[in-house]
Amino acid sequence: MTGNKSALEALYPFLHGRRQDDEAVEAGLMESLRQKADHSVEVKRGFFAENAEAVVAAARAIAEVYRGGGRLFTMGNGGSSCDAAHIAVEFQHPVTAGRPALPAKNLTADVAVMTAVGNDVGFEHIYLRQIVAHGRPGDGLIGVSTSGSSANLMAAFEKAKEMGLTTIGLAGMEGGDMARSASLDHCLVVGTDSIHRIQECHVAIYHILWDLVHTLLADERGAFAEGAGPRPQGEAP
Repeated sequence: MTGNKSALEALYPFLHGRRQDDEAVEAGLMESLRQKADHSVEVKRGFFAENAEAVVAAARAIAEVYRGGGRLFTMGNGGSSCDAAHIAVEFQHPVTAGRPALPAKNLTADVAVMTAVGNDVGFEHIYLRQIVAHGRPGDGLIGVSTSGSSANLMAAFEKAKEMGLTTIGLAGMEGGDMARSASLDHCLVVGTDSIHRIQECHVAIYHILWDLVHTLLADERGAFAEGAGPRPQGEAP
């Protein structure tokens, strides 16, 4: 009993009228920082070493969407909704000089639509309804999920695939429903259980995808910059 009490006091000194040792706390924080930074780098290196060809294939698919006059839609929940917004703004507002803006719509942005659909027919439909309204054959859809099993993303992917959109998922852990579904053309899975490391790697993935897409579209850069990119079939001049 005495041993257990001593251990608890060491873990939680403030509960026993004692202060934490400042030097020990500082050393612990620095070590924690180092371990987390090392793990973040390790996860990224491992992912790109194992999935380089899959990333390039996904970039080619997005480039083909734009070559065909299509648009890119993005979606995600929670922290991944922020990633969806980030992806869309990267394509619409390129930070590198000389790279044209490309059409991308963040499906997490319209609070009125999301709350209306969620309230009236259910949260599972918030992205599906928007894809039905805005999606066209030849467009692209990117969904971001750390678990890979978000029901509302899967519903939208299934409808998008049925409608003729190119579908791309960024997932984590073992890939979840995204990795198992025939509704995704490309699924990039960050194989770790750490939510933070998954999210950090997702940021690296979509920044690299953005860069590769612009490299693939370099020959058409002038046309896209002038807003005269390839026109979808059947669209009037």
